[in-house]
Amino acid sequence: MLYGLNADGTYVQIEVNGEVTEVLPLNEDITKTIETEYGANTLVISNGKAEVADADCPDKICVHHSAISKSGESIICLPHKLVISVTSYNNNNEVDAVIV
Repeated sequence: MLYGLNADGTYVQIEVNGEVTEVLPLNEDITKTIETEYGANTLVISNGKAEVADADCPDKICVHHSAISKSGESIICLPHKLVISVTSYNNNNEVDAVIV
C-alpha cells in the first residue's frame, strides 16, 4: 500500500482546533454538517471524494476548494479551526499489526 500524496485515500479525518473528532470512510456517500463553537461546515463525501459544500465562514475558501481524494490532501477552514484531510489509515489508536 502506498502512503504518499498521490495514493488513493481510504478515510476522511475531521480535526477541529487541533483535535481529531471523527474519521469517516471515503468509499461511502455521506453528507455531514460539522457544527462547532466556531461555526458550521457541510462535508459531502461522494464518489470517493470529499468536499465542503457549504460553510457559514465569511470568506468560504473551504467551499471553493476542489474535492480531495488522495492521501495527504486537505481542506482547511481557518475561521472554524477545521481541517479535513484524506488519509490511508484510520487514526483510532488501535494496532492493526505488529511487524517484528
